[in-house]
Amino acid sequence: MANPLGKRWYDDACGTALGLELVGERWALLIVRELMFGGRRFSELRAGLPGISANVLTQRLERMEAVGIVQRRKLPPPANVQVYELTPWGYEAEPAIQSLGRWAVRSPLHDPTLDLSPASIMMSFRTMYSAERVGTASETLGFRFGDEVFVVTVDGTELTVRRDEPDGCPVVVDTTPPMLAAVVYGDMPVEDAEATGQMTVTGDRDVLRRFASWFVLPEKAG
Repeated sequence: MANPLGKRWYDDACGTALGLELVGERWALLIVRELMFGGRRFSELRAGLPGISANVLTQRLERMEAVGIVQRRKLPPPANVQVYELTPWGYEAEPAIQSLGRWAVRSPLHDPTLDLSPASIMMSFRTMYSAERVGTASETLGFRFGDEVFVVTVDGTELTVRRDEPDGCPVVVDTTPPMLAAVVYGDMPVEDAEATGQMTVTGDRDVLRRFASWFVLPEKAG
């Protein structure tokens, strides 16, 4: 059987070395991040990663499909389109992505003002969530970022994210990922965010205020 990795980068049996072989190419791990909340069409992946070219995205998807991280599936009618999604093993990369994210944001080089994709801000919630701060609280919030929609459910020690219409949620936030990050991680008051015109909150604003207090960025290194 041919080696789907082709020519190896490292002659090293270490699992970390193999991990770099699998997702160490530029954009590869971010593609995994974008797929972490469900299958996406090719155009949707490009929208979440605006700096990637169509050729590079195609190459990365083909390689990750060959090594068993990504699979293709055709949605049934009326959608009738092809989507890329993670395999069950591909989903198991989430703890590694979270650990890398927690480690990296401790760097003084981390720039929180840069752009974020909707999947990126959702992954940050999964990563920086503090069950200690939440206690026994339970909340459900809906988020709209243009055409992308998510429902976030907090239940004590667990925070779950799914791509779904937020109808029926006690609070629905229409915004951009950077503005939401400013509220959650930058301590911007909800009213100030709304005043910019980049956030609209429907429902109980106190739910969003409590939600914003449940995430902790690690201290900077050094």
